Amino acid sequence: MEIQSPRRVVISMTLEIALTLLVIALTLVAFIREWAAPDVLALSILCLVVALGLVDPGKMTEVFKNEAPLTIAALFVIGGALEHSGAVDHIGKVLRDRLSGNTRWAILAFSCVTAFFSAWMNNTAIVAILLPVTLGFARSKDIPASRLLMPLSYASILGGCCTLIGTSTNLLVNGALRDLNVTPMSMFELAPLGIPMAIAGIAYLTIFGPKLIPARSSITGSLEIDYRTTPLYHLLIGGNSPIVGKALSETPLASREDGIHIMEVRRNGARVMLPLSAITVQKNDRFLVALHRRRGGAAKPDAVFASIGAEVLSTVDGIVSELVVRDESSLIGLTLADVDFRQRYNSVVLAVHRNGVNITSRIAEVPLEIGDTLLVITPRNNLDALEATRDFVLTDAPDQPTPEKVRHHRPRHVILAWSALVGVVLTATLTDYFHRINPSVPAIPIHYAAMVGALALLWLRVMTPREAYASIDWQVLLMLYGLLGLGMAMQNTGTAVFLARSLVDLVGNLVTPQNMPIVMLWLVFLLTLLLTEVLSNNATAVMMIPIVVTLAGELDVNSRPFIMAVTVAASTAFALPMGYQTHMMVYGPGGYRFTDFLRVGIPLNLICWVTACSLIPLIWPF
Repeated sequence: MEIQSPRRVVISMTLEIALTLLVIALTLVAFIREWAAPDVLALSILCLVVALGLVDPGKMTEVFKNEAPLTIAALFVIGGALEHSGAVDHIGKVLRDRLSGNTRWAILAFSCVTAFFSAWMNNTAIVAILLPVTLGFARSKDIPASRLLMPLSYASILGGCCTLIGTSTNLLVNGALRDLNVTPMSMFELAPLGIPMAIAGIAYLTIFGPKLIPARSSITGSLEIDYRTTPLYHLLIGGNSPIVGKALSETPLASREDGIHIMEVRRNGARVMLPLSAITVQKNDRFLVALHRRRGGAAKPDAVFASIGAEVLSTVDGIVSELVVRDESSLIGLTLADVDFRQRYNSVVLAVHRNGVNITSRIAEVPLEIGDTLLVITPRNNLDALEATRDFVLTDAPDQPTPEKVRHHRPRHVILAWSALVGVVLTATLTDYFHRINPSVPAIPIHYAAMVGALALLWLRVMTPREAYASIDWQVLLMLYGLLGLGMAMQNTGTAVFLARSLVDLVGNLVTPQNMPIVMLWLVFLLTLLLTEVLSNNATAVMMIPIVVTLAGELDVNSRPFIMAVTVAASTAFALPMGYQTHMMVYGPGGYRFTDFLRVGIPLNLICWVTACSLIPLIWPF
């Protein structure tokens, strides 16, 4: 039995409510303007509500008792095991090899696979895995990558709405319901709503996507790259070389106009970790250089090397690739010069793509942002090292997996990873079902089942503890803890009741009492959807859940329809590229512009709004 808000009351504005509303407004502005990283903002908000007396300092630690972040952390580990095992990557490659070049069939196939896996795994990981596979398929079939990447991002969101563990937002809502003494969601309670929404969304993308999504090139295509592969030369500077004793910046090797790019400098067997401008050439120095220009016309290797008295020791395969700056990247806010990009990543940046614009001049001075796409030259065998940094999403998959990946890519690891996930789902689902039939059967909560599943993978050596820690998105967890403090403040101060009562009074003047619940449902979904487009989906859910639970009490109806509306609407951010992190992952590689997301995303928002608000009252009656 759900516990509704106990009474209908008229609450006047108090100082505490005014301060809470001020904090909510400040939260909205801070997230929209991106004053700091999301986790920093959320934890700052937690400290602020305590400092203002909206949450008792002694109760501040209660936010850390919420099981949602613990569940999410354990599921990150299980999802990391699935990612490392290559299960998703293998299926993606099967699609790439088996599908024809028909754009609609490609959108349908990749969208269905993405949606399915996103129902069980973190959607960011799914998009990161399938991004290089999808780009490789687009190149091989001569399909514009833009036609496939936007549906990939959208499908990952739609799939996450189908299960309790599909997104961190669903689990956060579930934790908030426990705090409000409302019956929590079961594993598949969202499925009767999420699956029809996913079907409708994927059908829309398949039918209308090729017409609505423009055929845009990635940064590689828009800069007219003639060749994506290029040889890299290992050079030895002999004692008779005319450049010995000269500053490297004054030698022909520093001529970017001739397409010469220095990848690495070695001296006495060790890399020289200095800016190129600070290096003086010495006898027996070794250089790794590339000769490449975007539109051809680079200097001839033989002529350049002869002029500086360099001996070619060997050549290695290089690749012109694209790196997308992740939301958790350590480079955000820093310039290429700040991090000495060439030395740190063994790569040379040729251009930066941002918001549909290619930046090719003074790129070393441009502070990097989430979703920036870097066009780089790098040794092909360096792709694994770039992927391991977790600073980028790679758009090219390494040809030969490292020994570490070979260790993971075993049938045994695939089976064990899937077994852990299925075991967690079945345990939480079946025990909850049998507990309702027979209360003597204990209901095993999802956070305990997920923790046991993650530990089983560690004991079975599917993952090492270091790999498990690396698979957890700590920024998400810290942000959740911080935002829970805002929800607590809304409850403690009566702000949730005040806002719910104000909303009822406002709409009550325009709508008959009989129609109030259904009208409020449509309005709640729309309000949540609009907030999610400009705000963190988790922040939106934390703010809206206390309001709608109280709202249901004011209307004297079941709160479940409103809870489900907020849960789903908090994930349906399709109209703005910054609305969801997976959009930013495909933004650069797809060569998109801001208006592309508006054109495709607004109709999808409307489809989800109409579908959800039509089905919710049928599935969860008022």
